[in-house]
Amino acid sequence: MLVGIALAALALPVVAWTGYLAALALLSRVTPAPAAPDPPRTRFEIVVPAHDEEQGIGTTVASLLAIDYPASLRRVTVVADNCTDATAARASEAGVDVLERNDPSRRGKGYALAYAFERALARGAPAGDRDAERDDAGVDAIVVVDADTRVTPNLLRAFDARFRDGARAAQAYYCVANASASWRTRLMHIGFTLFHDVRSRARERVGVSAGLRGNGMAFSVPLLREVPHEAFSVVEDVEYGIRLGLAGRRVHYAGEARVFGDMVSSEQASRSQRRRWEGGRLLLARRHAPGLLAEGVRRRSLLLVDLALDLLVPPITYVALAALVGASASLLWVALAHGPWWTALPWGVALLGFATYVLRGIWLARVGPRVVLDLAWAPVYMVWKVILAVRSSPSREGEWVRTAREGEKP
Repeated sequence: MLVGIALAALALPVVAWTGYLAALALLSRVTPAPAAPDPPRTRFEIVVPAHDEEQGIGTTVASLLAIDYPASLRRVTVVADNCTDATAARASEAGVDVLERNDPSRRGKGYALAYAFERALARGAPAGDRDAERDDAGVDAIVVVDADTRVTPNLLRAFDARFRDGARAAQAYYCVANASASWRTRLMHIGFTLFHDVRSRARERVGVSAGLRGNGMAFSVPLLREVPHEAFSVVEDVEYGIRLGLAGRRVHYAGEARVFGDMVSSEQASRSQRRRWEGGRLLLARRHAPGLLAEGVRRRSLLLVDLALDLLVPPITYVALAALVGASASLLWVALAHGPWWTALPWGVALLGFATYVLRGIWLARVGPRVVLDLAWAPVYMVWKVILAVRSSPSREGEWVRTAREGEKP
């Protein structure tokens, strides 16, 4: 009896995690985008933080210059941050403004963004649009796009619609560009769909913060003045999203616009990427989740409570592993030791919630029948990530940890 009670009790946190994820899946119906009346009005500066990206920066810049938006209302600026290659030269040749930053004591994407934001807020308006009665910074909003990214042409129009509808921050749908490269990138495509699309759709529908994803995010100038971008961890997007939430500001989801980033398909290159993402989130969860939850309850703020819950839910691999191991152990106990049937009940509920969440992601990812073969690799992927977590050391804050791109030696 005591073993059965212990097994059932161990299921409670897993049921809470999967129940939260299932709720997001059920709420992830599309929310209609606000209408964007012509002509566009919002003046944008697109900031591209780059560290040793000479090979791909030209492609990214070309994608940004091809955006369907008046040239007089947009400007592209590449921040060549502590580069040791020709990133600055390649970006300049591509026809955009370049800021070169060299500060060995303060390295990392967060510092590059803070540097670019400070200068963007102080610079004049884009050529051809110097309206003295508009905001004195010359731009109305700043967009962040990573240096290995392609974007859909409607990116700025989607953000323009959000800002003219009253938003102060917005996030596009961040997708995997090379989903068909390998089973690993196809699984990452499903994972991105779950984390970036399913969760964001649900949160937009409920009216809480859709979250920042680090790539394809936009901020109004007044917001950056109200809540300065002082986020310097390896997951600076999550960190700044928390700061916005504490200030009562939510991030709106512009899911009809997409940014595509290349994911590495090799195990060796994936290793540093996963360590950085998951290690950084774990560190922030330890630092902020309890305080966010307490503050959310105190303020009666669903926005803050949701931010805390998002941090408290482990990566999907660990949720799946916990549910599978717990369900197997409880069923084994019932079958071999003739334990009570209710021992396995909470684990069954956890598996049902997890399946609801994953199936919604698979549906939205549009991966086709091949997903059956890709999911067969999921146990290998889970074991790899557990081993990686055990061997990982904490990432240093304030550092560029660059992942080798496809075709480069990691």
